[in-house]
Amino acid sequence: MSSYLELSARQRIPHIFDAGSFEEFLPPSARVVSPHLAQLDAPVSFDDGVIVGRGLLDGRVVFGAAQEGGFMGGAVGEVHGAKLVGMLRRAVDEGAHAVLLLLESGGVRLHEANAGLIAVSEVMRAILDVRAAGIPVVALVGGANGCFGGMGITARCANAVVMSEEGRLAMSGPEVIETAHGVEEFDARDRALVWRTTGGKHRYLLGDCQALVADDTDAFRQAAIAAIAAAQASEVPLSLAELLAEQDMLARRLRDFGGQIEPMEVWRALGVPDPKAIPMLEADAFVALADNYRAGTGAGGR
Repeated sequence: MSSYLELSARQRIPHIFDAGSFEEFLPPSARVVSPHLAQLDAPVSFDDGVIVGRGLLDGRVVFGAAQEGGFMGGAVGEVHGAKLVGMLRRAVDEGAHAVLLLLESGGVRLHEANAGLIAVSEVMRAILDVRAAGIPVVALVGGANGCFGGMGITARCANAVVMSEEGRLAMSGPEVIETAHGVEEFDARDRALVWRTTGGKHRYLLGDCQALVADDTDAFRQAAIAAIAAAQASEVPLSLAELLAEQDMLARRLRDFGGQIEPMEVWRALGVPDPKAIPMLEADAFVALADNYRAGTGAGGR
């Protein structure tokens, strides 16, 4: 067993893709760095914090990217985003079996604000183009920095999201919410609250992620393979009808849970008999329980 959480982006790739199969595009030797950071005398990384390329996953050609949380928290800048967009477009051109995104990001770099924001919007468009071409996109979220800001939205553009309990997924990070609205709105120092609100278990119960796994690289690999197969089998087209269905789901969520101020209250509203037990359950035991109460399914479904 190898902890996904504790590995760097470069260490995760050989655990997820078939051994020795990953070919990196624009590796560090290409020295493609952010021009904005250099102008600000800020540290640069020779891969600009993201690895992109192509490899095999269970013997099939899969394009992929892995964000490095150790460099500026995986934040997106102009070059970082351009590498993601280029990889996604090449996946369409070469008819990839699927695209796999190993996401770990705090959002957009403040150093490159406008360029980073544009980059994230281009990444989202490219993901939707990949899906429109009939190629599944699966996002893995299990890094220490979570997946926030623009990349939090980007993850939800994928066909499926795979998370661990330790992974976190949201639009705004806890510190951002506290800074903007005060500690009364959200106490970022309350780590248990942070994980209850943004962590994998809550996201799985709400239906924001399609698989929850233990913090284990092989579990992530197997879940990615299964998610790709499920996306191909479902043959759900990327269409206006699908978008409207998603919007209807969000409207129901606001109606059913908008008055709740704590995740455990949401879990209770879903029908979970003992919400306080949820944080203590191991991944397999949690999934066995949660599948009876997830939003849209089971006894507590809407």
